Amino acid sequence: MATIRDDALEIAGRKIRSRLFVGTGKYASIQQMKEALEMSGAEVVTVAVRRVNISDRSRESLLDAIDPKKYFLLPNTAGCYTAEDAIRYARLGREAGLSNWVKLEVIGDERTLYPDNEALLEATRALVKEGFVVLPYTTDDPVTARKLEDLGAAAVMPLGAPIGSGLGIQNANNIRIIKEASRVPVIVDAGVGTASDASIAMELGCDAVLINTGIAGAQDPVCMAEAMGLAVRAGRLAYLAGRIPRKSYATASTPSEGMVAR
Repeated sequence: MATIRDDALEIAGRKIRSRLFVGTGKYASIQQMKEALEMSGAEVVTVAVRRVNISDRSRESLLDAIDPKKYFLLPNTAGCYTAEDAIRYARLGREAGLSNWVKLEVIGDERTLYPDNEALLEATRALVKEGFVVLPYTTDDPVTARKLEDLGAAAVMPLGAPIGSGLGIQNANNIRIIKEASRVPVIVDAGVGTASDASIAMELGCDAVLINTGIAGAQDPVCMAEAMGLAVRAGRLAYLAGRIPRKSYATASTPSEGMVAR
């Protein structure tokens, strides 16, 4: 336990205790979302700028249910299909006092919700120059991940599978390559469907996992939130511990050296 307590994630100088990031969309109610956040143990919570009434903060809002003393708010540009839109919503979120951090999303295809990497690079370049802490959601492409890092992204967030698909990590080797080459944190975002998916992402060496649909869409979101929190912790501990090598044949658990001969 001491190992994981001392193993804080650091992004742009901010230390984050929990390596599970949680979204706030798709819950049946605000109360259910609050209970799920509590059980997840998450510290970083994402919220779509489009879902927040930033023109009149006196009216009841999703933000009223999120305690800023307990959670760190990470605005995202979900629903943006151009670099211009994503940049505009990032600015709106900052001007409304949400944060100068942004989970940057620029969607390129309405059916698959895959990112438009060209537009993502354009938006990242612009927002970094404006002083944003940019965490871009990207495909599991090592080349794009490297380019985003070179532009000043504070972390890279490759998808495990399409948004909301629950398919789990579809290309573990690409995720592994991205992590090996990256000098900034790697956060798997999208496609995590159950606890084992989250654990696998962490065992690959990823620094964190962001989950929304996998929790909010479960039959019991509050229970799944707890499961995801435990899975992320277990996967991180397993990665730090170092797994045994894979072998084609069995190796006896009890050594034969020193045994009494028949």
